[in-house]
Amino acid sequence: MEDKRSKTWKMKYNISASICILSVIFPSIILFSASSRTPLSIHENFIHCVSVKSLLSVPSSIFYTPNQSSFYSVLESTAQNLRFVEPSVPKPNLIFTPLTESHVQAAVICSKHLRIHMRVRSGGHDYEGLSYVSEFETPFLLLDLVKFRSINIYIDDNSAWVQAGATLGEVYYRISEKSHVRGFPAGLCTSVGVGGHITGGGYGSLGRKYGLSADNIVDARIVDVNGRVLDRAEMGEDLFWAIRGGGGGSFGVILSWKIKLVHVPETVTVFTVTKTLEEGATQILYRWQQMADKLDENLFLQVLIQLTNTTQKGKKTVATSYNALFLGGANRLFKIIQESFPELGLTRKDCIETSWIKSVLYLDRHPLNTPPEILLQAKPSFKVHFKGKMDFIEEPIPGITLEGLWKKLLEEDNPVIELNPYGGVMSKISEYEIPFPHRKGNIFEILYLTIWQEGGDKKEAKKHIDWIRSLYNYMGPYVSKFPRGSYVNVRDLDLGMNMKISNTSFFEAIVWGSKYFKDNFNRLIRVKTKVDPKNFFRHEQSIPPLPNGMLEMDELDQYCMQC
Repeated sequence: MEDKRSKTWKMKYNISASICILSVIFPSIILFSASSRTPLSIHENFIHCVSVKSLLSVPSSIFYTPNQSSFYSVLESTAQNLRFVEPSVPKPNLIFTPLTESHVQAAVICSKHLRIHMRVRSGGHDYEGLSYVSEFETPFLLLDLVKFRSINIYIDDNSAWVQAGATLGEVYYRISEKSHVRGFPAGLCTSVGVGGHITGGGYGSLGRKYGLSADNIVDARIVDVNGRVLDRAEMGEDLFWAIRGGGGGSFGVILSWKIKLVHVPETVTVFTVTKTLEEGATQILYRWQQMADKLDENLFLQVLIQLTNTTQKGKKTVATSYNALFLGGANRLFKIIQESFPELGLTRKDCIETSWIKSVLYLDRHPLNTPPEILLQAKPSFKVHFKGKMDFIEEPIPGITLEGLWKKLLEEDNPVIELNPYGGVMSKISEYEIPFPHRKGNIFEILYLTIWQEGGDKKEAKKHIDWIRSLYNYMGPYVSKFPRGSYVNVRDLDLGMNMKISNTSFFEAIVWGSKYFKDNFNRLIRVKTKVDPKNFFRHEQSIPPLPNGMLEMDELDQYCMQC
C-alpha cells in the first residue's frame, strides 16, 4: 500500500500527464524570432520550448550560455576532475539548472523534439566526466540538478526522500539533525551527489553491515524518455531494479530517492594506524588481506596507500594507513583487533570514541573536531586532475607482488591506492539482487588513482595516464578474472566505449558491460530496450538497447551467444 508521504509527494509534483497533453497540443516548436523571422540558435530554441512545455514558470536565470560570464563557473562548480574542464574539452552549448520536476520533464521533451543531445549531472564526482562532457555528439546540453537538494527525513518509519542533487554530506547531516542513532550506508567522499552515487551502487563504511546505498532504496522518482514522472509502482520492478546499480545516464533522469535509514549506535569508534615499508608494511598488509572480509561486520577497516617522505632528505617511501570505523565502543574494538589482527600494533589510546556524524568527517579526512555544519557547504573534497581504475580481489595478493607494487608506486609523483574490505552483509546479498554483482567471493576492492595538479600539458597528462595503465596491467594476474571486474562508479573508458553513440553496438558494449555488471548486463539491456528503445539517454558507456526492439529472452540469449 502506498504511504501517505508518497501520495503527498506525488500530488505536489507529479504533473507528467499534463505535460504529455501539452506535447500533443503544441507538437511543433517556433523556430523563428516572432519579430524578425530570424532562425533561432540552438539554445534559444531549447529555452523557448521549455518555457512552452513546462506548466510552471521557467526563470531565465536558470539557463546559462557560453557567452555569459557565469557559464564557466557553473560548469566547473561541481566538476571534480579538472581533466574535463580543460579548454580543449568540448563544452555544452547550454546549461539548464531546473528548479522543479516540471522543468525536468520539459527539458527531456524538448531535447528529444529538437534532437539536442543531453547529459545529466547530479554531483560531478565523475571519473571520466561523462555527466557533463560529450566527446562524440554535438551540440549537447547539460541538465544540471544542482538545485534539486531537498531532503525530508521521516524518523517514525526510518525513511527519507532525497533529491538527486543533494550531496552525501548533506544527507548525513540532515539525518543526524533528526536522530543520533540513524544513518545511511553510502560513500566516504561527502561531496558526491546522491543521484549518481546510488545509480552505480554506492559503497561506503557501513557496507559490511548494511550493504550498498542501492540495497537500501525503497522508492524513486524518475523522468522517463517520454517526459513522464514515474515512481516505483508506475515504472515497474524491472526499471526499479535497473536504476539501483545499473549506472547513470541510461534509463531516465533520477529526480529523487526514497532511502531506508539504518541504525547506528550513539557511540562509534575510529582509529588510524600508519605503517611504512620500514615498519613492516608488506607483512602487515598481507595479513590484513587474510582476514579483512572475515572481521566482525560492525568493523570497516580500510587501507589507504600513499607515498610519504623518509628521514633521509629527498627520499620517499610507501605508507599504509589503516582507517577504521567500528559500530561500538573502543574497548570492544580493541579486543577484536587484538584477537584478529595483533600485527597492526593497535593501542587502546589509538581508539577514539565519537558520534557517527563525526566519524563521517573523520573518514573524509577532516580533523575530528571539525563542526558537522561543514557538510552543508557541499564543496568538492578536491579539485585535481586524476585518472582512476578499479579491481576486485578474490585471493590475497602475494608478498612478492606487493613488493613489486611498491616499486611501481615509487615511480609516480602522487599515486593513491584504496583497499576497501568486503565480507559481512556484502557476501550474503545475491549478485542478482540489483545490477551491482560484486558480492560473495571478494575479499576487497582496490581503487588505483594517479593525481596531478598541472593542467593543459598533454605530455604531462599522458605520462600519468600511461603510468596507471602500466600499474593496471601489472596487477592483472592477481585480481578477479572472467571477467576482470570493475565498479561502474569508477568509470574507466579504457575498458571500452560505445563508439557510435546514437546507434550503439551490443558487441562494443559487452566488452565493458560484463566487467561492471557480469551476467546482469543482459537484463540491463533488456530493460533498456523496453523503456528507451531509441537510445535517447546515452553516453560513451551507457546501456545500449538491442536492435529492432528485440525483447524475448530466447532472442537475447541467442544474440548474446554470438559475442
